[in-house]
Amino acid sequence: MEEPGQLGDGLAERGQARSAAPGGPCPVTIPLPPQAAFALAALEEAGFEAWCVGGFVRDALLGRACADVDVATDAPWQEVQRVFEAAGCRTHETGTAHGTLTVVVEQEALEITTYRDDGVYADARHPEAVSFVRTIEEDLARRDFTMNALAYHPKRGILDPYGGVADLEARTIRAVGDPARRFSEDALRILRACRFASQLGFSIEPATYAGMMANKGQLLRISAERVTHELECLLLGAHVHDALMGTVDVLAAVLPELVACKGFEQRTPYHVYDVLEHTAFVVQNTPPSPLVRWAALFHDMGKPAAFFQDADGTGHFYGHAKISVELARAAMGRLALSPAFVGRVLTLVKHHDDVIEPTPKAVKRALARLGGDVGLFRALCDLKRGDALAQAPRCAGRVELADELEEVLGGILEANEAFTLRKLAVDGRDVMAAGVRQGPAVGAVLAAALDAVIDERMPNERAALLAFAAAWLAEQDGRDAAEGTKGPERAADEKRAAGAGSGAGDVAGA
Repeated sequence: MEEPGQLGDGLAERGQARSAAPGGPCPVTIPLPPQAAFALAALEEAGFEAWCVGGFVRDALLGRACADVDVATDAPWQEVQRVFEAAGCRTHETGTAHGTLTVVVEQEALEITTYRDDGVYADARHPEAVSFVRTIEEDLARRDFTMNALAYHPKRGILDPYGGVADLEARTIRAVGDPARRFSEDALRILRACRFASQLGFSIEPATYAGMMANKGQLLRISAERVTHELECLLLGAHVHDALMGTVDVLAAVLPELVACKGFEQRTPYHVYDVLEHTAFVVQNTPPSPLVRWAALFHDMGKPAAFFQDADGTGHFYGHAKISVELARAAMGRLALSPAFVGRVLTLVKHHDDVIEPTPKAVKRALARLGGDVGLFRALCDLKRGDALAQAPRCAGRVELADELEEVLGGILEANEAFTLRKLAVDGRDVMAAGVRQGPAVGAVLAAALDAVIDERMPNERAALLAFAAAWLAEQDGRDAAEGTKGPERAADEKRAAGAGSGAGDVAGA
């Protein structure tokens, strides 16, 4: 099978000429899942026409896995229901107003839709009404992109009335018909084009992109859930760098924070790209997990606001991480992301530039800042690696540093060393039994004990820690007696204790 996203000799081997002109069916063989083959046969035995359509056909030609198969037919949905219930299949009237019936074949759900033409799109997303049509060609005319306006039948081959196969071969995303009309009908198609560019590595045909630009303001009418889904799929794509660089002017409608990054030169020996392209490369160079890639997108967003040049003309960005946190918080607040997830992303953004030496003490302190979240620390290492790979060649050693940090983490975990209050050999009940009064002082003595353990001034052993608690209490009582009040050091200790272990949540609620 050819590499996913590539259309080459594999298609020819399946019987399709590589430069087939648009038009009638062309011979090609695509293996169908059993439930799809059954559905086509059942409908045709009942006297109707049926085709497999949409993403399944596209992905099959590209050699990409696709679990979902959609079927289009000239049968009204009531007839579809009659045919399959007679065959012993369950059906669900999931979208019958638009001609769609869900049929369950051998525990697999298939959406079967009557050929249709969409009416007016009043909300830039859904047609107010549909009209049912007689031919598959009329049905394909309402599709978004030529690569999705393909139909397949095991006996008739590929039906390609709009040149979708040629566009797959050319790695081109092209709207069906008039681009301005396609995107004014359903603005979500704009983000789908951006997402396909990232997933497939395709370029967007100029007239299609112009139509996206002309209608990008309609994206504000799309639900946050839909926008978030498309953006996340884009971020996880194998070609995300090219997609971000190529579609930033469209994405600005939903992520206006990107605008300031475009073309913003960093003027520092540590960077060779402007802020946007550096960001795009960082996203590309991190593992395709939502947490790390969202953090990579936002990590340097505050640089344009923080920028200044010294007398030598060198650029500096002091405090940019803090500004990036605020911009990221605002951007994610417009999206449908959970508060817990947002908090973790913001924590990574806040700490992405932290200097962490590859020593057990430094790594344990970093873990404590992250609330003891080992997964978050690993994600921070991934972000640091991606960041280093997107900087000037002189920064290449920072990749090895991130590797060393994870190696040190492994040793800490293997030795079960303490880096959070939960891992101390004593708890609040123990220190109260040692004479510490219930209240903020309990947290203060535990925080001081954890500091001593992390700094390796004391072993994480019960007897040693209880002795430390007793000494701490004696010192505090002596200080209070001398001052006649609670001293500032003790107040500071208690304030510190109140925030102990608050790492991953410290940014989310600020």
